[in-house]
Amino acid sequence: MSTGRTVGIAAAGVAVSGSLVGAWGTRHLLRRQAAAARQMIGKPLGEDALAADRTWRKKRGDRVELLMLGDSIAAGLGAERPRDTLGAQLARKLGKRIDRSVRLHTAAVVGSESSVLRAQLSGLPAGYRPDVAVIVVGGNDITHRVKHGESVAHLAEAVMALRERGCEVVVGTCPDLGALVAVPQPLRALAGRSSRQLAAAQRETALGLGARVVSLSEVVGPFFLSQPDAMFAEDRFHPSSRGYQRTAKAMLPSVLAALGHGEDVPFGHHEPDDPSMTVDPQDGPPASTPCSP
Repeated sequence: MSTGRTVGIAAAGVAVSGSLVGAWGTRHLLRRQAAAARQMIGKPLGEDALAADRTWRKKRGDRVELLMLGDSIAAGLGAERPRDTLGAQLARKLGKRIDRSVRLHTAAVVGSESSVLRAQLSGLPAGYRPDVAVIVVGGNDITHRVKHGESVAHLAEAVMALRERGCEVVVGTCPDLGALVAVPQPLRALAGRSSRQLAAAQRETALGLGARVVSLSEVVGPFFLSQPDAMFAEDRFHPSSRGYQRTAKAMLPSVLAALGHGEDVPFGHHEPDDPSMTVDPQDGPPASTPCSP
């Protein structure tokens, strides 16, 4: 999430709260709170995540292609080392569980809204076909006051484009912005409400298109609420290395299931509405749309 535009949370909160926060005085308070939070937080992490793309567990062979799409969380902003980003953590854990090498490609960009997913897909190398794509996006849509319907439409477009290529998709829904302890109340509560509404819409849309969904507010939200000093990086907005470790661990069951490893998934993980839409890893993708190089 782009901390430089935290003021957008206030406007988003006003938009979704209806009669609860309609007075000019309340709006003025929220704007002042957002400005104060922005000044306090600053941008100690910079604008770019650490580069973590490489083949993990290279000697194992039979390579899996893992693609990360979305915003700063998918890119790994806040991780102390490249190996600590969300993509690298997922690649390492996935490779260890299935005893295969995993090549990570991160197309996610810090500050991205859902509308940028199209450009991230268009910018992929020619001939590149991921076996599984992980999408985490939505926080910036909330702070930039993007309508939920517009956000999920962009997500749907990305999911369909990937599914048409025969690739599995795992969507991590918009995190609960109510966990951002650096943001004061009532601003935090309003942002949390809007983010949870978007997450619910993302879940419904993605499942209907054959993607697997991980509700981040359910599987990792409680850890960020109870252990903010450990889970958040120094800006108090993005996950720390430990926060990404917890998030990767929480998302792994759905990534494994997407690749045909393991059937049961825990609480907070959701399977596609139509199981027949998933790609059988034993049969491979349709011949006309190869998934792996």
